[in-house]
Amino acid sequence: MTFKSGIATIAGKSSYFILSKFFNGGSSYPGKIAYKIDPEILKSLGKDYDLIIVTGTNGKTLTTSLINKMLIQKYDDVLTNPTGSNMIQGIVTSFVTHHKKTKKPLAVLEVDEANVPIICSYITPKYFVLTNIFRDQMDRYGEIYTTYKKILDGIKMAPNATIIANGDAAIFSSKKLPNKVVYYGFSDKGHESENFKAPTNTDGVLCPNCNHIMHYHMISYANLGSYFCPNCGFKRNELKYQVTDISTLLPNKTEFEIDGNKFTMNIGGKYNVYNALAAYAIASEMGISVTQMQKAFAYDEKVFGRQETINVDGKNVNIILVKNPVGLNQVIETVLSDEDPYSLAFLLNANYADGIDTSWIWDANFEDFNYNKIPLVITGGKRFKDVTYRFKIAGLDMKKNIETVEIEDFVKQIPKVPTGKIYVLATYTAMLGLRKALADQGYIK
Repeated sequence: MTFKSGIATIAGKSSYFILSKFFNGGSSYPGKIAYKIDPEILKSLGKDYDLIIVTGTNGKTLTTSLINKMLIQKYDDVLTNPTGSNMIQGIVTSFVTHHKKTKKPLAVLEVDEANVPIICSYITPKYFVLTNIFRDQMDRYGEIYTTYKKILDGIKMAPNATIIANGDAAIFSSKKLPNKVVYYGFSDKGHESENFKAPTNTDGVLCPNCNHIMHYHMISYANLGSYFCPNCGFKRNELKYQVTDISTLLPNKTEFEIDGNKFTMNIGGKYNVYNALAAYAIASEMGISVTQMQKAFAYDEKVFGRQETINVDGKNVNIILVKNPVGLNQVIETVLSDEDPYSLAFLLNANYADGIDTSWIWDANFEDFNYNKIPLVITGGKRFKDVTYRFKIAGLDMKKNIETVEIEDFVKQIPKVPTGKIYVLATYTAMLGLRKALADQGYIK
């Protein structure tokens, strides 16, 4: 370690101690300080680690958490970034605050798509885990192929790394790479003879070879599924790891099979089955047994802001991060599967980390909510007027709506909701603000 790196590390550790102990924070600012002192600090801190990068539009945080839970069944020293702080400063924080126990520890890192080449310029990964690519934060990423190019710029720096990719996403088969690529996805057994197109306005359905509209044997959701091009023959690659059955799909419980092995997770959503499958794939490649994976899946620990349930004066507050139409539609589908009474809230911010353009809410299926069964909808965040109007157009009786301007006002409304459960859909900085407010009031320890 260089002298500059040593100073930067000390500064980062000191700021982390103060922020975490007294302010319930410290996920990114310590790394920001350390990185400013020494922009090359990751070269020093990360040189002894075997790095696994998890990236893609949706599912990075849960996938990273599941991989971490699986790997600690076998490996003694695993670094990760559990809060989802996935840009350079948050990743530096993870390294600065990790106390190595072995000479060759593992690092399982969720990495923002645009930050993949930045991280790869300092540390060469052994594995890339690619979840999916959907239209997301147009002001930051552009179209899906622009986003994928950012990831590819990082992958090109590590030609010997193994890629664990979602085979149901055609974009991940659109470029020839020197890397070993392992694909996972949903089995299309029993649907091989089917031939149909994705619904209108679905992104990413043009064939990468000839720009013809692709057809499908099976779609799980959005543009993910068993695709093929009737014009040039482009089709889904052979899957090494497959979801073979989903028997239970509830908001707080999912029972499913991968390659015939049965698993249970205490979290809902078909999109989370993909996250589980990605974790299964990388864990299998690294020698984790099915028994060890089953134990990891069975953890009842909720991930930071991702279907995390917090008790607030007797009310179960289920916080779910939302940030783009595809992800929000999957969350809506998951919420709709809840047969118990619930209230609803939506906190919409438009800071840089959320995406400044909030027009994406108009591409999500707000109309699918059963407003007759929802007694109260609370709207909040810096752009509360935008999301309130979206609910109005979707059919919500505005007598059931409460608008809150500040996060503290929203927290005051929680104990007053008429149901024992409230789903809070929140963009990233709104989710962070809510968690901080709940922590400051002692609801989160």
